[in-house]
Amino acid sequence: MARMSGAPAPGARQIKQTAKAPAVAGARGSWAMPRLSRGHYRWTELRLLALPAVFMTLGLTTLLVVNGQKIDLAARTLPPLDAFTPVIGLLLALFAAHMALNFIAPDADQTLLPIAGMLSSIGVLMALRLGPDLGQTSLGSKQLVFVIIGLVLCVLTVWATSDLRWLRNYPYVWAAAGAALIAVTLVHAGGFDPNAPSRDVLSIGPGGLSFQPSELFKICLVIFFASYVAENMQTLSDGGRKFGPFTLPPVETLLPLFVMLGLALAIVVFARELGLAALILGVFLAMLYAGSSRISYVLFLGAIFALGSVVVFSVFSYARSRVSLLTNAFDPNVYYGAPPNSSYQIVQGLVAFGSGGVFGQGFGLGHPTFVPVVTTDYIAAAFAEEFGFAGLLALIGLFMLLVYRGMRIALRSRVPFNQLMAVGLTAVIGLQAVIILAGNLKLMPLTGVPLPFVAYGGSSLIANFIIIGLLLRLSRERS
Repeated sequence: MARMSGAPAPGARQIKQTAKAPAVAGARGSWAMPRLSRGHYRWTELRLLALPAVFMTLGLTTLLVVNGQKIDLAARTLPPLDAFTPVIGLLLALFAAHMALNFIAPDADQTLLPIAGMLSSIGVLMALRLGPDLGQTSLGSKQLVFVIIGLVLCVLTVWATSDLRWLRNYPYVWAAAGAALIAVTLVHAGGFDPNAPSRDVLSIGPGGLSFQPSELFKICLVIFFASYVAENMQTLSDGGRKFGPFTLPPVETLLPLFVMLGLALAIVVFARELGLAALILGVFLAMLYAGSSRISYVLFLGAIFALGSVVVFSVFSYARSRVSLLTNAFDPNVYYGAPPNSSYQIVQGLVAFGSGGVFGQGFGLGHPTFVPVVTTDYIAAAFAEEFGFAGLLALIGLFMLLVYRGMRIALRSRVPFNQLMAVGLTAVIGLQAVIILAGNLKLMPLTGVPLPFVAYGGSSLIANFIIIGLLLRLSRERS
């Protein structure tokens, strides 16, 4: 990966030797940094975890005051301790994850967990704020449970991937797992209907527990792409036949990639998830460019995607209605139309952004619940209304910092598979944030992609914490 590492592209024989190095060196591989001394402690991570601690404490205290709780330090009138249960629960979970990482990965990146913890604290606080107004008093508690489960799986992921060969050496197993998740999604979609929206949400058990197969599918897809592209990196870099201005590798090299990408994009046809399709294509292009350093691939596939978008727009009335809502959102006939052909949600979301001003109306003082589905699709609008433009910039800054750390992990890696997987996993989180924020701001049609760590929902939170766990493991490699 010449462009990422700053060194000349190695030959095919050199790449294969690099990929096989761990098999010669032992279980951990010659590329892994030796475990540091037992006295080493993750002090930077511990200090950064103070940020979500302070934010959660101040935010929950503000919310209690807004809801009528009297606080008088002189008279020792304080809220009951159980009112701070969400704060205590989240901080204990983050500290437990921090302590576990000191034992199983003391030399891993020390900023990923605090960033994810800060974003998760925003999600828990917003769920606590919005739940009572929506008649769902347990919403904050459920979100906290999802975060705790996600942190447990994050640590387990770091522990289980001490040897990455079982991820790298079985690409078609991950492809099969991804195909199975796609099959579940398509079966649940209930057939082809170009006029109706759908979500890839499954209900499990009598309690109505929901699960989104696409969240885990994205991880399987990244592992498959990383393994396959790393194995065929030299062929992809050299190219092959010319198709007009484009130079493409042999068909047999691209076929597995296109088959998997085609199965993924089938979700657009049967489940009508336009945002998921854009996310998958974006991740695929990012990894393909990172593995080949050829912009012609991106342009070629971008042209195909543009052509496919025209076809989708022509065939699917649902796609046309989403674009129409975007362009005619302020038309009274559209605004007062019947859902899902109403722009009421879009306009109310924009009003929420605008009413927040620069510094917001104050936590607990706004009216974000005027926006339909505010806990999931429009959680950014709710946050912006109460924390203002400054708060929204801080939220975007957290995502930018997370993307920076992920790409830095990729740049410092010497193993092609590790580089590509770090790029793909980082792109999943970054592109999700871009797509949903653009939808909230009326820059593109609104999609069902959740805002990572912040939007309410268990599937997304768990999948994103697994991604953080994989990035933590990948960060242990040093150049």
